[in-house]
Formats: sequence, C-alpha cells, structure tokens
Amino acid sequence: MLEKVQKVIRAIVSTPDVRRRILFTAAMLGAFRFAAHIPAAGVDLQGLRSLFSSNQFLNLLDIFSGGSLANFSIMALGLNPYINSSIIFQLLGIVFPKIEEMQKEGGYAREKINQYTRLLTVPLAALQSLGMLAILKQAGLVGVLGPLDIIYLIITMTAGTIVLMWMGELITEHGIGNGISLLIFAGIVGRLPVIFFQTSTGIQTAVNPLNYVILAGLTFAVIVAIVFTNEASRNITVQYAKRIRAGRVFGGESTHLPLRINQAGVIPIIFAVSLVLIPGMLGQFLGQTPNAQLADFARSLAATFQPTTVTYNLVYFVLVVGFTYFYTAVVFNPPKIAEDLRKSGGFIPGIRPGEPTVEYLNHISNRITLFGALFLGAIAVMPSVAQQITGINNLTIGGTGMLIVVSVVLETVKQVESMLVMRSYEGFLEK
Repeated sequence: MLEKVQKVIRAIVSTPDVRRRILFTAAMLGAFRFAAHIPAAGVDLQGLRSLFSSNQFLNLLDIFSGGSLANFSIMALGLNPYINSSIIFQLLGIVFPKIEEMQKEGGYAREKINQYTRLLTVPLAALQSLGMLAILKQAGLVGVLGPLDIIYLIITMTAGTIVLMWMGELITEHGIGNGISLLIFAGIVGRLPVIFFQTSTGIQTAVNPLNYVILAGLTFAVIVAIVFTNEASRNITVQYAKRIRAGRVFGGESTHLPLRINQAGVIPIIFAVSLVLIPGMLGQFLGQTPNAQLADFARSLAATFQPTTVTYNLVYFVLVVGFTYFYTAVVFNPPKIAEDLRKSGGFIPGIRPGEPTVEYLNHISNRITLFGALFLGAIAVMPSVAQQITGINNLTIGGTGMLIVVSVVLETVKQVESMLVMRSYEGFLEK
C-alpha cells in the first residue's frame, strides 16, 4: 500500500499539468484561510467569539463559513449568498419552463445561468451583511457606527463574498476538483481543531467516558457508510449491435452504464443547510424589534429552528431529500443518454430504443435516488441523534461536515487519478 502511494506521488510530481493544478489549488486555499483571519473593523471580537460558542445556531453558521464569521473577517459571509443565489435559480427552474430548459442545456445556456447567479449574489450578500450587522448591534458587539461606517462594512463583506466566489471558479477552471466544494471543505477542516478542543475540554466533565467511545464508533461507521454510498452504483447492461464495414465486424460487445446511488454529491446538503439556517437568522434579526408581537414571533421562530429541535431536523431532512431529487434531475439527463445510445447503436436488453429507454432510465434513477436521498437526510440529522445517545453537545459539525469532507476528498482523488490515467494513455500512444 505504501509503495502504491509513493508511486502515485511520484507520478503527480513528474506530471507538470497535474502538479501545476495541485499547487494552484493549494495556493488558493491558503489565500482563503489567510483572508479568513483578517478582521473587519468596528466589532468586539472577543465578545463575538463568546456569543458564537454559546449559540449553536451561530456556531453551525460559523463552521460553514470556515471560522471567518466568528473572526468577523472580510470574508465573514463565506459562500452563503452564492449558495442561496444558486438555490433561487434552481427553484425558479420549477416555476419557469424556460429556465428549466436552460439548466438542462449545456454550453452557452448554462453559462448564462451561472452569470445570473453571480449577479444575484451581490444584492443577497449586501442584505445578509446588513442583517449580520443588525444582529451584532442587538447583541451589543458593535459600537456606534455612522452611515458611512455601515456602508464600508457592507461593501467589505460583499466584496469578500465575491472574491471568494471568484476564487472558487478559478479553482474549478485551473485547479483540482470543484472550487466551491473545496473552499467549504477547507473551512470545515480549518475548524476541526477548535471543535475537537471544545469536545474534549468543554464543560461536559460529567459525561461518561464510554460515550466518547460510542461517538468514535459512530464516526467511523458514518465515514464507512459515506464512502460506500458515494462509490455504490447500479450497473445497467448495454448491448451494441454488430455492424459490418469493409468486410470487418464491429460492435456486438456488451458493457454497462453505471448510475450512482448518490448522483447529486454534496450539493443537496450544502443547499439544504443554507436554506434551513434562514428562519433562525430571521428570528435572531427580528427578536429585538419594538413591535412586541413581531418580537415574540421572531424569538419563537429562532427557538424552533435551533439545531437540536425536532422541527429543525425534520425540515432539514425534508429539504435534503427534496434537493437530492431536484439536483439529480438537473445533472442526470435520460433523453440525452437514450439518444447517445441510439446513435452509437447501443440498446438496453429487453428495452426498446427511444422513449421506452428514457422511461426505464427515469424509473431506475428514481428508485436508487430514494436510497441516496434518505441516506443524505439521515446524515444531516445525525448530530442530534448522536447528542441524544452520547450526551455530548458540541457535535455541530456532525455527519454534515463529514459528508462534505469525505465526498470532496473522494471526488478530488478521482479527478487526480483520471488526469494521471489520461496522461499515461497519451504517453502510451506516443510510443
């Protein structure tokens, strides 16, 4: 095993294109982690960290910003506005058929949707910046700010989100893996030492040591389940018809079309966690309004959508399942697959080409996606289950963070491996 790892490392080092992409990705992630520790002006950082450590909702939000929110850095909002913008356009695809067609097309249409998503990110980032400043002011963590100071802070945080979005797209284009997922991955990994420290040295000294053993076992089981589900696929047999050209027989072989159980990857859980945090954020924002009825409703909303409540976890579970089906429908295109099979002379045994093939692929996809969606939903609510079993309360990262970390690592390794294989094929053909 060690020899194989050394061989892969030597192959990466000796391949200029792969080496350049990895170094570029590492440089971008390093720049992100550096910027996450550059604080914006006008905030009591010590009081802010105390507030985040005592509030599970804000602590969860901080994890997905990579710790930049608790530091109130220039990138305090993280990628949340961009993710929310993506969610809005995904949902608009349900309402407007024209947008749905653009989402399923490639090339120019998909790039146009991406451009609209970037443009919508700017006002969303400005609104979230204003809301975050209002929450901090209500908590007494922001001094007296003039109109210009507020404008400067909003512009700073909005610019931080735009720069972070730009860095993610640069990684996708010039680096390794999906840039947005890698930045979220870097933020979660950057917070792991803090979370481990809080779990091991927190105030929960009365917790039975056996519960930590149970927690370690649950962690290992979740990681194994994530790897198994990400790698599992349903193989559909594809047969190719025999053709005779110039007296030679072509085709006739049998292959398979793999349909992954989790075709959506980590995107549904990232979308869901961004959406499920909105009610709690609104409750925090409106909790101190002069209107007594509105304030009571806001405080009730914030309490209802704390990460430990049944309502929060139920809504979280449903959102993850829904986004899994929705995103799978976006990335998986049975009509195109059926058309490609028809053009290449392939067919699924027992299924007629054309519309019957499309219906069959949709049927299989819906069945296997159900298992993947339920698995992702279970992973999402795993922290609450683990807290009930072990009594350890600082498990905010839970299965959600592990899913993102493991999935991003697997996808990145696969991309590196495919680039190395392609390189070796080129070398073979040159000989």
